Amino acid sequence: MIEFENVSFAYEQGAPVIDNLSFTIGDGESVGLIGANGAGKSTIMKLLLGLVSGEGRIAVDGIEVNRDNLGKIRQKLGFVLQNSDNQMFMPTVFEDMMFAPLNYMVSREDAEKRVDEVLERLDLQYLKHKYNHKISGGEKRMAAIATVLAMEPEAVLMDEPTSALDPYNRRVVINTIRGLKQTKIITSHDLDMIMDTCDRVILISKGRIVADGSAEKILRDKALLEANRMELPLSLIHR
Repeated sequence: MIEFENVSFAYEQGAPVIDNLSFTIGDGESVGLIGANGAGKSTIMKLLLGLVSGEGRIAVDGIEVNRDNLGKIRQKLGFVLQNSDNQMFMPTVFEDMMFAPLNYMVSREDAEKRVDEVLERLDLQYLKHKYNHKISGGEKRMAAIATVLAMEPEAVLMDEPTSALDPYNRRVVINTIRGLKQTKIITSHDLDMIMDTCDRVILISKGRIVADGSAEKILRDKALLEANRMELPLSLIHR
């Protein structure tokens, strides 16, 4: 589904943020990208979406990520931003959810059907006609996920999906992520959430892969995590 082959990128010459990175993610996999601040996680997302470009090859479903293919690539990828206020820009949840399907030339009737189906699946029908500036942070995060799902992407990218949420809304988001059938790539410092939602973890440090394997194995490796400026998930520390 997703391929990175010898990918490098630098915001400043001579200071690579991503350094000769190679990995593949299969269709339907749920993968957590973890690492300390500045490791390169967000840059990987930007490269995948074509927001920045570097050296090497990136492909989504066999289509190379380049300027000519960005329209096709972005129809396949849905991106849930860390700050929902940067994503929800229309007056109401309904209008936000309709925006992408209509711009991808889906008929209004089919777009409305998608919206209703997604809201019902997430038990969010009550948000449909709510104004974005009048709903809570947790509701806005769920609405942002709903907006992406209305696009019917093949893969969902999420940047810190549980940050700044109270325990109840955090659990709602985790349960929602676990129910998604799409390929998922999640960046987060919330390692308990990664353990709950991802089967595989890729640990990044200084733009390189330090470890790539089962979430269960990597997230229990105290020495590995501490060597890369991270801590065990809280649920393991408290046992």
